[in-house]
Amino acid sequence: MSAWSRREWLRAAAAAPAALAAASAARALAAPAVRPFRVARTDSTFEREPLLRPFGFKGGYMSEIWQAVVRMESDAGRSRVGLGTQNVLWSDAAVFAGRSEAAGNALMYAVTEHALALAREAGPVGTPLDLLDRVLDPAHEYARAVTGRRDLRRTFTLNALVPVDNAAWLLHAEEGGVRDFDALVPEGFRPALAHRHREVAAIPLMAYAVPVAEVRAAAEQGYFFMKLKIGQPGTQAEMLERDKARLSEIHEALAAVETPHTKDGRLPYYLDANGRYESRDTLLRLLDHARRIGALERIAVLEEPFPEELEVRVDDLGVRVAADESAHTDADAARRIDLGYGAIALKPIAKTLSMTLRIAKLAHERGVPCFCADLTVNPILVDWNKVVAARLAPLPGLSLGLVETNGHQNYRDWEAMRRRHPAFGAPWTLPDRGVFRLDDDFYARSGGIFQPSPHYEALFKKP
Repeated sequence: MSAWSRREWLRAAAAAPAALAAASAARALAAPAVRPFRVARTDSTFEREPLLRPFGFKGGYMSEIWQAVVRMESDAGRSRVGLGTQNVLWSDAAVFAGRSEAAGNALMYAVTEHALALAREAGPVGTPLDLLDRVLDPAHEYARAVTGRRDLRRTFTLNALVPVDNAAWLLHAEEGGVRDFDALVPEGFRPALAHRHREVAAIPLMAYAVPVAEVRAAAEQGYFFMKLKIGQPGTQAEMLERDKARLSEIHEALAAVETPHTKDGRLPYYLDANGRYESRDTLLRLLDHARRIGALERIAVLEEPFPEELEVRVDDLGVRVAADESAHTDADAARRIDLGYGAIALKPIAKTLSMTLRIAKLAHERGVPCFCADLTVNPILVDWNKVVAARLAPLPGLSLGLVETNGHQNYRDWEAMRRRHPAFGAPWTLPDRGVFRLDDDFYARSGGIFQPSPHYEALFKKP
């Protein structure tokens, strides 16, 4: 855990850049009020995006990622298109392991389609938060039925709901004439999103199969906050030895690399176990190894070390432990904070923006910092993540926001996907020396999230 106390972090979090915050607040107050809306008609489809190489984590490997796309129309005749990126392995590894990769994706897509039917039946709603409240539980019951798993993780259903929630927020904005993210966020959630960073670190993901030479090359290109996948395939003993060896290799490669973004000039490490460590003792043996090789003090974040059913205190491990997939909802996040988790990885692109707002609000009130993690999403959803990351208070010891983005490392056709972004060519869509530089244009356009993408709109045009 960082030397910063929660009181110190709260004090720092309150010190958002005044000029941008005031300007955003003024825009929010000046914007037209959002109005209740009713979902009248819907449609959906998906695109299969191949990966450069098998993508390994949680002891499994993915070869493609489905992009779910939904069209939502209100009873007033206005319509918007929402996007979602599916990840069955991340959201529930048991569903992924129990069938073919395509079958798992098809089940998640079926949940998305069912949620659209629920949205049409929901009647008038005040905000997408209300819509989520009406569809989440019945959608989850349906997901349990089609997967055959009563113990299905709620994150599976939330992942399926992302394009539905995404379209609902855009339709809600369309109904009220809103074109500004600050105005779209309900007032009670704004204190958790009060910062306006001019820089947000782009966090690359180093999965099991990424060669150490590529990790070193990324550091030399300016990426400084590395997300390193641990919890490799095999028995617990095999996993531990492989993780120890991997950490040693990476630490040796990065130990001498310097960065201007940390006080000591050294690169911090962000380890993500995805719940693979089945006991506290096994994790302590990994941390002892990190201490022996001089890497322990570099670990800024250790994410999801344990299976979520293993509820043990983590505030005495000597590192800041973050919750990700175990924090399905704000209630789950509160439980993790009670267990000593010192950070929350937010995923508007994986658990819906609606649920993310609730988790961010809770974490802010409890003095726990947040950052935005990726789901290997498409370039448009990267900016849905970024508009949130740009407004979160920084992690203790840092002065900029954090957003993970690894699509450029994993999609075969990433450049073609980038051209589908409505703000393609804007400098803030690409990292510069490992950092997204967010200018006035980024905030004025809200990362381009309100602009339609001709590519995805065309998927619903009738012949």
